[in-house]
Amino acid sequence: MGYYINVEPDVYIYVEDINPRGRKTILFLHGWPGNLNLFEYQYNQLPKYGYRCVGLDMRGFGRSARPWRGYDYNRLSDDVRAVVEALGLKNFVLGGHSTGGAIAVRYMARHQAFGVSKLALFAAAAPSLIERSYFPYGLSRQEVLDIIQNTYTDRPDMLRGFGNMIFHNYVTPALSDWIFDMGLQAASWATAAIANTWLEEEGLFRDLKTIRVPTLILHGLNDLVCLYPLATAQKESIPDAKLIPFESCGHFLFYDQQKKFNKELLCFLE
Repeated sequence: MGYYINVEPDVYIYVEDINPRGRKTILFLHGWPGNLNLFEYQYNQLPKYGYRCVGLDMRGFGRSARPWRGYDYNRLSDDVRAVVEALGLKNFVLGGHSTGGAIAVRYMARHQAFGVSKLALFAAAAPSLIERSYFPYGLSRQEVLDIIQNTYTDRPDMLRGFGNMIFHNYVTPALSDWIFDMGLQAASWATAAIANTWLEEEGLFRDLKTIRVPTLILHGLNDLVCLYPLATAQKESIPDAKLIPFESCGHFLFYDQQKKFNKELLCFLE
């Protein structure tokens, strides 16, 4: 079941609600530059076990509105809050992948974990996707600047380059093309703006320390986008966190290790 939910007077967010009568809800936040369909292989499985899956397209991505502004973590987490209130979600699990994980962390801090009973972070871009003087992990600042520049000059080529970084194990060309097409569905200005947010945002270091709900951290040891030390930093900052490393696994762990990913997520949902 699909919805369009207004989060600002001229901005709407597209939401899919799968198995709305499920016994427990998980709200998925996708990573850059995809959309809610990235979690297709979770939507196919979790409802079989009685769970309700809610996915949303971030503003500028998928079928949501494509405004010129509003791509900082504060505004994006406010969009999530608007969806939570519109659907009346309570006692739900919040799950976020990559940039979606960073937005989930900001939501927990900025909105005091409103409605959230558990948090799940999948290769989350927190506390920082880029390396900093006090956090020497992640992409270099220049790599992100190149992504932004290439978004404005040859976005398809930039997306192909990013696609070459996200898997550790073999996936079919068809699946790779499918993810590439998701990236093309986004607004180019939104794609660049999110990358710029990676450069500017440093508040997640503080935000992680505010989380007080049971938290599952799933992270590939071979992740080339959000390096594994990000996961250990999350574990060290969140008091009630469980970190499960995925061997032979890259950034898109729900494809690289699909069965293991679904198994660990199901165990956490119980």
